[in-house]
Amino acid sequence: MDVQRIILIAALAIISYMLVLQWNQDYGVKPVAVAQTESVSAYQSSTDTVANEGSDLPTVADASVNSDLPDAKAAVTAAQQQLISVKTDVLELLIDTKGGDIIELTLPKHKAALNDDKPFVLLEQNGNRTYVSQSGLIGKDGLDAKKGGRPQYTTAKNSYQLEGDKLTVDLVHTGEDGVVVTKRFVFTKGNYKIEQDFLINNGSADAWQAKLFGQIKRDGSKDPSQTTSMGMQAFLGAVFSTTDEHYDKYSFKKLDEANVKKTSLGGWVAMSQHYFLSAWIPAADEENSYSSRVSNGNYIAGFVSPEFTVAPGETKTVSAGFYAGPKETDLLEQAAPNLDLTVDYGILWFIATPLSWLLKTIHSFVGNWGVSIIFITIIVKALLFQVNAKAFKSMAKMRKFGPEMTRLKELYGDDRQKMSQAMMELYKKEKINPLGGCLPIVAQMPIFIALYWTLMESVELRHAPFALWINDLSVMDPYFMLPILMGATMFIQQLLNPTPPDPMQAKIMKMLPIVFTFFFLWFPAGLVLYWLVNNILSIAQQYLINKQIEGEGSSK
Repeated sequence: MDVQRIILIAALAIISYMLVLQWNQDYGVKPVAVAQTESVSAYQSSTDTVANEGSDLPTVADASVNSDLPDAKAAVTAAQQQLISVKTDVLELLIDTKGGDIIELTLPKHKAALNDDKPFVLLEQNGNRTYVSQSGLIGKDGLDAKKGGRPQYTTAKNSYQLEGDKLTVDLVHTGEDGVVVTKRFVFTKGNYKIEQDFLINNGSADAWQAKLFGQIKRDGSKDPSQTTSMGMQAFLGAVFSTTDEHYDKYSFKKLDEANVKKTSLGGWVAMSQHYFLSAWIPAADEENSYSSRVSNGNYIAGFVSPEFTVAPGETKTVSAGFYAGPKETDLLEQAAPNLDLTVDYGILWFIATPLSWLLKTIHSFVGNWGVSIIFITIIVKALLFQVNAKAFKSMAKMRKFGPEMTRLKELYGDDRQKMSQAMMELYKKEKINPLGGCLPIVAQMPIFIALYWTLMESVELRHAPFALWINDLSVMDPYFMLPILMGATMFIQQLLNPTPPDPMQAKIMKMLPIVFTFFFLWFPAGLVLYWLVNNILSIAQQYLINKQIEGEGSSK
């Protein structure tokens, strides 16, 4: 019994420590409010404070640049002409013709908040937050390496909207040397990946050389899509994928410590947050250079492609893809190899991945994510039926022979050695495993943690209703009813289990439902639903086994 008491005390200590640690780190931290701004005016006002900052563009030996943002005076006098809007069925964005950067991108199929009809803002550039996508040409003749700053493109119109399956938006720059560069954005219906092509028509008498770059610039503001203030948090930071490391993530803290430098055939670079992602995907058949740096308080992660040459009178096209949207596995797999790894299930990915597939498969039939969680709980319970059955039988026998254990304690008094010997003889004779009651929890913890990350990383559960008052399974129960019910089922389970003969151990067991209830108050409702249903099934199984063991004693 001493071993069991030590295990319970250790488990309670670990849970308490995690609770205090997470409370201190996360509780009370509110997500940054993401408001739908008046795009043109907000961008115009922000240029006054950022236009004079140093360059945030990649540096190469022959690149000389001043600023990566529009000139402040030009923005004030002609902001309306410098921004063009593009709308598709899944994307709404603003492109700045000064440099051709995406300075705002919203997702109309994903709400900013549950009771808010405004779309979720992924990229934006205003006085409160910076998160933009930039691309261009640097190197010997690159437009973005000129001393005059970023190139000024022109477009046929200021507003574009997808009407068929594809939409092409061309930004054109004609140089004094006769070189015409067209920055082309290609949008596809239902696709969050934007193809960006640079078409270089060399009308000069000399060879033209440059390098393509793409980068994501983000400040250190909190993740607006992270709604859980308690428990484990989704990753926020930069991610690189190379042939050597398919998924290499760097938090903002790590980016502060040192710059990242990598080279790889193909690959990609991304900024990842809870549920959503932005990623640059350069050509898969080229040796690309990847890097990160911190500039003007912003975190920048991007790539530079190999240098290319355009002979006089020739035209050449260089391309890269940019993904900006939800972290849905199917979409990410289509966008780029290994991009689906940004749906980060942690070290238990080998359990979480099939659980995620199973959850989505069940949902395709039932159409309700809460019901899907209930079914997956039943399936997991069925897989662990034999493990639980053995444990419950052991506990049922301990409950049956509880009076005998009490008698032995009274018989031997303070002689713990003789009492332990007598208890071990009883366990051996009746085939009782004193640690059997711990087996169900030990066996379920990896599945519990894996399912936690499955529900945590599934953007499909964001704003997904279940029933009654549960209208979002990805956040905590607003009325704490599920955690309270879960705690009540734990208490009922204790009534079905044997009372530990040791007073200290008995007190610890009585405290566990309270500790777990408090710990689960801030967990996503979907996870608490899983644990509640699991407890109900365990109660039913334990009750039937108790009756079976008692029946065996009566027949004898």
